Amino acid sequence: MPHILIVEDEAAIADTLIFALQGEGFTTTWLSLGAAALEHQRQTPADLIILDIGLPDISGFETCKQLRRFTEVPVLFLSARDAEIDRVVGLEIGADDYVVKPFSPREVAARVRAILKRMAPRPLIEATSTLFRIDLERVLITYRGQPLSLTRHEFRLLQCLLDQPHRVFSREQLLDALGVAADAGYERSIDSHIKSVRAKLRLVQADAEPIQTHRGLGYSYSPGHS
Repeated sequence: MPHILIVEDEAAIADTLIFALQGEGFTTTWLSLGAAALEHQRQTPADLIILDIGLPDISGFETCKQLRRFTEVPVLFLSARDAEIDRVVGLEIGADDYVVKPFSPREVAARVRAILKRMAPRPLIEATSTLFRIDLERVLITYRGQPLSLTRHEFRLLQCLLDQPHRVFSREQLLDALGVAADAGYERSIDSHIKSVRAKLRLVQADAEPIQTHRGLGYSYSPGHS
């Protein structure tokens, strides 16, 4: 049974989330401080964290940054701020979704289910080419025999491109591969993730450019440039 850690300093909001999530069959733990959440995740890892941005000790953004130093646990941000920059920052530091207050508890529960479904391991190893290999069970992609140190978002983006060589994916389609709604304002963050993936590929093969940019359209994987 998936365990959800709720990090929220407003008791009324936390109670609402606990009621909705437990009604869906999840177990929950509620904490009100970011530091306590970090310690809890080190000692008793949750399957997903619902993380308020405006915490009284350290911000949700900073808490997420520190989480990413030792875990890839899915994170769903809660925030009263609806600015595009906040949503973009949230995704770029490793969040899986972003919900603005006030929200529907049933919608949050549905988003939690969707995130956990995407994260469910599939014990299958796929060979994309002689140069790339995708291990879905270990969430690992190797390039020319070298394992790539990818974040979860980078893994999904590269997997999406590798699965359909030569197909040009728009930013909106790549967001869909991450499980993020295209209208959430994250389109330009795709460029940052692609830049990071390219840098990690060049550490293995400096002159290779397997990810091609199609200006005004999007990105594709070109085996001939690997």
